[in-house]
Amino acid sequence: MRGRTSVVAALAVAASLVVTPAASAATPQCDTKPIETALKALARVGAGIVVTVKSPRCGVWNGGVGLADRRTGRKVVGNEHSRIGSDTKTWTATIVLQLVGEGKINLDDTVDHYLPGLIRTKHYDGRKITIRQLLQHTSGLPDYLDAPFWDNEEAHRWDHIEPLQTVEQALTLPPPDRAPSGFAYANTNYNLAGLIITKVTGRSISTEIDQRIIKPLGLRETSWPGDRTTIPKPDLRGYVKQGGTLVDKTEWNTSEADASGELISTGADATAFWTALLSGKLLAPAQLADMKQTIVDDLGEDYGLGVEGYRFAPGLVAWGHSGSMASGHKFRNAVTDDGQRAVTLLIGTETFDSDKVNSIIGDLIRDLR
Repeated sequence: MRGRTSVVAALAVAASLVVTPAASAATPQCDTKPIETALKALARVGAGIVVTVKSPRCGVWNGGVGLADRRTGRKVVGNEHSRIGSDTKTWTATIVLQLVGEGKINLDDTVDHYLPGLIRTKHYDGRKITIRQLLQHTSGLPDYLDAPFWDNEEAHRWDHIEPLQTVEQALTLPPPDRAPSGFAYANTNYNLAGLIITKVTGRSISTEIDQRIIKPLGLRETSWPGDRTTIPKPDLRGYVKQGGTLVDKTEWNTSEADASGELISTGADATAFWTALLSGKLLAPAQLADMKQTIVDDLGEDYGLGVEGYRFAPGLVAWGHSGSMASGHKFRNAVTDDGQRAVTLLIGTETFDSDKVNSIIGDLIRDLR
């Protein structure tokens, strides 16, 4: 949630790797070489990484490289839970677009239409900000994490913080720098979207995600932590570099992240969500088309309504959404436009060569069959 990284910028493994194909999906034509090549490369990254891969011939594979827990020496095996950070935004955008399809929200309605009077300051006016702009980060609102309150983020590690408080923090800040398209990434946008979902449905964003996505798809390993500071077992521990040393920061109250980044999941569950989304199981064609309407973001890449568009190779269109948390957890994924091929990585530290990892994802999604 706290940051974005360009996704298109640029065997000793055997002991630390377990990869298991779905028996019902595996076929004689399954070629595991691209996966094996990627895993060998990921093993050299120096982080604990959960890896989930889906392809038409091989089905779903779960595995991993490195250590899930540096203190105990527990190795990643592929079923670990992790914070997925800003990938939560895609889940939130899906709920908004479902409500659009039901006629309960209009993308071109204003924030003030749903939350009258909430945004009325010298710089910001909710009567001039639409729902579409929230989802595409073109609202012109600043990121609440830029408020002085968050200068020492760890000071609030155990605090319960309401999403409304984060919006109020953002409204005290000057307007952010914006890309020529008007894009300025701000977690504030999605916490506002969560508040609008609650206003429209009478239920929290966590309940809506549970009832509309988690339960229908049978995602038993995905959860909304609320004030719970721990991650369900088995967990991928999160590490942050402090004073030249990697320190375990796994336990954290992430309530402030709310609709912009609070979800916990596994590689398998996150992959199931994304493939269901892109194969049309969660949104009607019109709403899925809205989601995929992109602009150029501040990284020079494509951004739709809660989705990042990736162009790894000529003719290969893929989607995903990166994630990052103060606990050290990182999320990277890519799914082809038809939902048939997918790569999902849960990474347990913020210290890794992001360009290298993104290149590995690009090569793998290209070569999967």
